[in-house]
Amino acid sequence: MRIERCYFCSSRVYPGHGMQFVRNDSKVFKFCRPKCHKKFKRKKNPRTVRWTKSFRKAAGKELTVDPSFEFEKKRNVPVKYNRELWQQTVEAMKKITKIRTKREGKFVMDRLMKSVQYQRVADIVEVRKGLSLIRSPAAGLRKKKVVEENMETDDVAERLEAGPSEEMDEKKKIVREEQMSEDEDKIEEEDQ
Repeated sequence: MRIERCYFCSSRVYPGHGMQFVRNDSKVFKFCRPKCHKKFKRKKNPRTVRWTKSFRKAAGKELTVDPSFEFEKKRNVPVKYNRELWQQTVEAMKKITKIRTKREGKFVMDRLMKSVQYQRVADIVEVRKGLSLIRSPAAGLRKKKVVEENMETDDVAERLEAGPSEEMDEKKKIVREEQMSEDEDKIEEEDQ
């Protein structure tokens, strides 16, 4: 019993199922259902139709390169019947299917983990954009005060290291003169 593959979607076609199309050059195309046959007649490319196996492989959603696929190739070489050979073949098929399912599962999990990492990065970016909505306004004020105090202490330390400047002395003199003049006005008002 030979299980064929659908030409369009690569699903299995069991004996007595599906349909067959033979072209003028005697090439045989087997289809699993009328949907695949109709798409083939409309000259649709299976790599662009999202539900086909070839699209999933081309898009990187399924495992494409693996040594276990070598066993699935068609062999039209006649082999003489041997009971031991058939038993070994059946056991090997079971082992190969186990190995393939493990590898495909690992491939899918790796692909999903990449999407989880991308989602985490996207979430962090989103939180940074809307941080003002999450954080209370008072928290920002506290941090600003701490930063300003640090800046003031740094400025004072820098000024002490640099020493007095002439511009600062002139400004202080002007401020003192204004204070003196206001004080003198107050004294004159009290005298009167």
